[in-house]
Amino acid sequence: MSVDTAVATAPSIRSGLKIPDHLAVIMDGNGRWAQARGKVRTEGHVEGVKALRRLVDLAIRYGVKHLTVFSFSSENWRRPRDEVNFIFGLLHRFVASDLATLIQNNVRVRIIGTRDGLDDPMSRLIEDVQKKTAANTGLELIVAFNYGGKSEITDAARRIAARVAAGKLSVEDITEETLERELYTFGIPDPDLILRTSGEQRVSNFLLWQGAYSELVFVEENWPDFGEQVFLKALAEYSARSRRFGGIESRSK
Repeated sequence: MSVDTAVATAPSIRSGLKIPDHLAVIMDGNGRWAQARGKVRTEGHVEGVKALRRLVDLAIRYGVKHLTVFSFSSENWRRPRDEVNFIFGLLHRFVASDLATLIQNNVRVRIIGTRDGLDDPMSRLIEDVQKKTAANTGLELIVAFNYGGKSEITDAARRIAARVAAGKLSVEDITEETLERELYTFGIPDPDLILRTSGEQRVSNFLLWQGAYSELVFVEENWPDFGEQVFLKALAEYSARSRRFGGIESRSK
């Protein structure tokens, strides 16, 4: 991540674009990128980390307030063990090596998902990066790691059920807000835009509750090819949308 790039003034081309307060990204296509070039899948993951750095820089430059990235899903455990171990090691190195730059750029990091299956070094790293960036007031970077939308909602329902069983909450008092308070993302606004790379057109168990009214934009480029041109293309499509949230009048955001 380039500090000089991150703190640069947003380009003039930003004029006329609607900038989402919360952008969520499904970073898809690392394996296909590698396969198309005759490389092993792990090389695609390495290039994917570089693309993540570019995304964080762009989010800062263009004034995105919240950025959520889908880095490892709960379903990814089904992949070959060697690949899973490589991804874990790569993410560990990314966080460790970029922590100082994130702090310098005033980025607050929040990691959502279950801690089940994570080893002690990874769990400690997660707690460390969240603690060291907690006071930052710039971009909030939310990393969905070991995350699944169905599991998140199930966990929330289980905690609510426990409160009801303990007599601390009545069934009649359960509202949407009750469930939202139990989600990993409590306190974070719902995403305005969910972007997915690689041409796939599905959300793949990502922010199922939070994305109820999110705009969905799908681009053909694989994740390692992500850069400012793709970013602006997605923003242009988002800016052309009319958001009514089930009503009639369009909201400007």
